[in-house]
This record gives sequence, structure tokens and C-alpha cells, in this order.
Amino acid sequence: MCTIEEGQESGYLAHSQVVYRGLYSLKEEIGKMKQIDVKEFISAMDELEKERGISKEYLVESLEAALVTAYKKNFDSVDNVKVTIDSLSGEIHIFAVMDVVEESEDPLLEISLKDAKKINKDVEVGEQVDVEIKPKDFGRIAAQTAKQVVVQKIREVERDMVFNEYSDKKGEIVTGLVQKADSGTAIIVDLGKLEGIMPLKEQVPTESYKVNDKIKGYVMSVERGLKGNPQAIISRSHPDFVRRLFELEIPEIYEGLIEVKSVSRDPGNRSKVAVYSKNENIDPVGSCVGQKGVRIQNIINELNGEKIDVIEWSEEPSTYIAASLLPAQVMAVDIKEEEKFAQVIVPDDQLSLAIGKAGQNARLAARLTNWKIDIKSESQFREMLIKAQAGEDEENEEDEAQDNDLELQDKEQVDLNSESNLDNDLTTDDLEENNEE
Repeated sequence: MCTIEEGQESGYLAHSQVVYRGLYSLKEEIGKMKQIDVKEFISAMDELEKERGISKEYLVESLEAALVTAYKKNFDSVDNVKVTIDSLSGEIHIFAVMDVVEESEDPLLEISLKDAKKINKDVEVGEQVDVEIKPKDFGRIAAQTAKQVVVQKIREVERDMVFNEYSDKKGEIVTGLVQKADSGTAIIVDLGKLEGIMPLKEQVPTESYKVNDKIKGYVMSVERGLKGNPQAIISRSHPDFVRRLFELEIPEIYEGLIEVKSVSRDPGNRSKVAVYSKNENIDPVGSCVGQKGVRIQNIINELNGEKIDVIEWSEEPSTYIAASLLPAQVMAVDIKEEEKFAQVIVPDDQLSLAIGKAGQNARLAARLTNWKIDIKSESQFREMLIKAQAGEDEENEEDEAQDNDLELQDKEQVDLNSESNLDNDLTTDDLEENNEE
């Protein structure tokens, strides 16, 4: 929703009142507007263009449309009416756009060729001509109607200007005052020209917000709310909020000498930030922390005490993953590139530190590196190796037993074949003996 700053509304209305002062003189007819009012009218439009950035041509077009609307409303006019305003002199004219015919049958829409020639001698049948109208008693109602329409146009322009201005601020940090802060609901922040909305999911669970608190927020998006009013969706829990704070506090990052490669965050508790510098003479971690931790402390203060681990990014996955698990010490990292999976071995006394409370450290490391990480202690890894070795021995024994079974089966099969051949030989001998007998 768009908000007008204190003092802004009064100045805005003062300008608009001057713009419409000339309209109130239309009690008899528009053509009799006082000269002084016309001058104020033009001067006010020039001032609005200069101070508000609202195009004078756009205001003139809006006034013309407004006066057409007012005229139609009060005089039951048809749609062939147009209004022109001279942007230099301020003179206002109302015209009926009529079709030129030989003989007019509808005086509201048609004009005879004879009468049309009096206005424009070159006009022909089938063309159109503008016939000026000087209505009486156009009056206060028409002027007020026109005023309302123009005020709306001016507000639309200002909304568009604010929307476009803050659309360019997407991804940046803004500062504002908390206007509304109820527990369990969105926080409303006054950002000056518009309101910022901080949804519940974008708030930090460990933070509490009070009315008139001055807070910073990360602009996630700029949207149009009710009635087209622009509003910014801001966040204090987004990882890029921490990234932007580093850019603000660390000159080397702002200048591009150090790059923030990745950020993972458990809002309110801990963040991990991976930094890198192409310049070998620059210590990216030391530059971010600062002498005696001065630089990083400013960021921690803005995050209300949230802990921050700054690590050096590396192209080597095993080195990067080992660093991401700081403050825990890592003994070895075995990686599988295809699966983006890493098996990490840590000393027994470092296991709980590597995993972290409720798995926080391991979870943040996985998000930071975008790798799946399985952490084992040295003892667990040894047990795993022993079990694996035992499993291999059992498998070898099973394979050997299977081989022995196969050999035994083959031997039995050979014996059976031998007996079968012997039986066949005996049968042949018996037959021969019988034949001899």
C-alpha cells in the first residue's frame, strides 16, 4: 500500500487545488474562464511537472478526459464529444464531433454540408468536423467531477513512479520504521514512499519487533496491493540479507576484490558464509572478520547476536566440505562426484560438534556446499570397516562352500554316469551270451 509522508499530502493537495481553481469559474460557460485563473492553472501544472515529475502533457490529457466525463454526465451527451486544452494558454474548448451530410437528420451527430462549410470550407460529405460547444451552467458539479478524475490520475502516476523506483531496489536492503507489530502476524514497516510488508515466514523467530523500531530488511519483491498501491515484501530471515550486509560492511566485497560464493542460514541462530578472492595476497576470511573481529561484529549486531562462520571457498570439493563443517575438525573426506555425496570422518570428540545441535552444523554445511554429507566418527568408521571386512569374509566362505557343493555335485554326477555305463556294458554282455546259447 502506498503511504504519503507527513507534509507530503498537504503539499500535493495544495498543488492540485491550484490546478482546479480555474475549473470552479465555470459557472456560466467554459469559454469565460478568468485570465488570472488560467495563468494559475498553467503555472500549477508546470510546478507539478517540476516537483513531482508528472508530465504536463499527461495532466492535460487527464483533464480533457475528465471534462468529457463531466460534460456527458451533466448534459446527457452522446459519445461524440471531445475537450481540448491549450497547454500554453490554458484555454479550454468543448467540441461535438459531427458527421458531414447533405441534410442533417440527427442534430446531435450530423451537420449539413452548408453549415460545415462555415467551420471548414474544405470539408466534404462523409468527413467529420469539430463543432465548438459553449454550454451554460456547466458549473461546480462538473468541475468537481473533473477534479476527482484528475486527482485519481495524478495518484496513479505517483503510484507508478513509486512502483518503478522500488522495483529497481529488489534485492537491496532498505531501512524503515515499524508501524504495526502484532505477534503471529505480518509486520508493517514505513519505508517512506510506500509500506513494507514482512510476512511471518520472513521474520526471525528469535527477534521481537515493536512500533517505531528502526529496522533493516531485504527487498524480496515489489507488488501492487489493494487499489493498485505498491508495497514491498521484505525479509530479515532470507540468506541474501546476510549477503547484502557483508557487501555493506566489507569494502573488499563491495569493490569486487572478495566474492561471497554461498550463504546458508538458520535465522536467529547461525549462518555460514563462503568467501573467495582471486588475489592470492588477500585473505578473504581475515578481511571479512576484520581486526579483532570489528567488521563481522557490526553484522552480528544487526542480526541481534546471530553467530556467523566465515569460511574460505575452494574449487576442491573435499577441501570445501571440510571447511564448511567448521568449527569441527575433519580427518578425511571421501567424495562421490556423480552422486554429489561426501563421507566425512571426524575424531570421536568432534562428532557432536560436527553434527551440531539438532543437526544444525551438518545441515548448514550441506546447504552451503550443495552436497549430501554423511558424518562418521573415527570409531564408527572403524566399526564399519570391520563389519564390511567380516561381511566380505562371510561372503567368501559362502562362495567357497558353494564351489565345494558344485564340485561334489559334479563328482556324484560322474559316478552316476560311470555306473550307468557299467550297467549298459553288463546288459550288452548278457545279450551276447543269450545269442550264443
